[in-house]
Amino acid sequence: MKRTSNASGLIRLGIVATHPIQYQVPWFRALADHPEIDLTVYFVEIPDAERQGVGFGRSFQWDIPMLEGYLHQVLGNVSRCPSLDRFRGSRIESFARHLARDGIEMLLVTGWNALSLIQAAVAARLRGLPVAVRGDSNALAPRSRWKTLGYRLLLQLYQGFLYVGESNRDFYARHGISENRLFFCPHFVDNQRWAESHRHFVGRRSELRERWRIPPDRFCFLFCGKLIEKKHPFTVLRALEMLGGSSPSSHLLVVGAGEFEEPLRNYAESRRLPVSFAGFLNQSEMPAAYAAADCLVLPSDYGETWGLVVNEAMACGLPAIVSDRVGCGPDLVSAASTGFVFPFGDHALLSAAMRRMANEPSQAQQMGERAKKLLARYSIECAVAGVLDWARTTLIRAPEPLTTRGAA
Repeated sequence: MKRTSNASGLIRLGIVATHPIQYQVPWFRALADHPEIDLTVYFVEIPDAERQGVGFGRSFQWDIPMLEGYLHQVLGNVSRCPSLDRFRGSRIESFARHLARDGIEMLLVTGWNALSLIQAAVAARLRGLPVAVRGDSNALAPRSRWKTLGYRLLLQLYQGFLYVGESNRDFYARHGISENRLFFCPHFVDNQRWAESHRHFVGRRSELRERWRIPPDRFCFLFCGKLIEKKHPFTVLRALEMLGGSSPSSHLLVVGAGEFEEPLRNYAESRRLPVSFAGFLNQSEMPAAYAAADCLVLPSDYGETWGLVVNEAMACGLPAIVSDRVGCGPDLVSAASTGFVFPFGDHALLSAAMRRMANEPSQAQQMGERAKKLLARYSIECAVAGVLDWARTTLIRAPEPLTTRGAA
């Protein structure tokens, strides 16, 4: 892990995140390994098992290395009511001294959904440093005029915008961000790790299906995620119920935990639906679910600003059916190519898409193969390239310090 003088010619890059996130860690490692970058990652906090498990229905820690392979510091969360999912639940103090001490030349913040991320961006701008943001707000959700105006004012804080996909790019364009400030830095998972883990479990497919009581001859749909409102897991159960006798060879595997788990189990049992519940699976266990299944279903609302579970499934060679409110849809799910998109909340059309998948398993498999190839554009390497593109382009421009008027 590098820490050098400016004479080395490396770009001293700081990245601020609220806490270690399993999807971002491979990106940090790859950036730290790049010969042009001297990286420091600043976390506001490292949550304990209880805090990590909020929304998952249980306490846990991720079972993959989260803090290895890159230089990181913990800033400390000074919020009176610390939280990972509330804006004011993440707050920092004196970030400017970290920037000065570490000689940071450019700062990247991972969104604006926490006060601490905005505080870090302001501190960097006041020092005259270039600041970029990588969030995943998209253009799918309707917004009021006042919210649109608020975003236009907020986005003045940043000079570079690392967009994760097409709808995220459209969001920035609609809020007045010019083309020369946009840099493609896609949402991704560690495609290679997921593919390799999936290959390991594929040979145990029969064993896994027996474990989760999935009949060997059934086409298995997979719902994977927190069992909470924005994911709308009941939509999948209702669509499965509508299949009825038209697709008796279908089954559903539900992976996840949360407040809806018991009601979902009761619904499935009362209607005798062909559903298995696997409960919460950690990162190293998840490829087993993809090996046991044939197609992912994600019926979420606008709260699913991307849906990285789709990347995971596709890295394992599965097609996907998603609602038209899921952020990754425009990038990853192409009708009859890598999956299907259905109108949010329309149980009948979701059921029709599921029926088509189940009745044409060989075509579903071909969709999964095409999906896996598509992910070459949504990879760690492309995300690293996006950061470098921003850094190289920005370093030839003179950054302007944030004035008091500009901050307002």
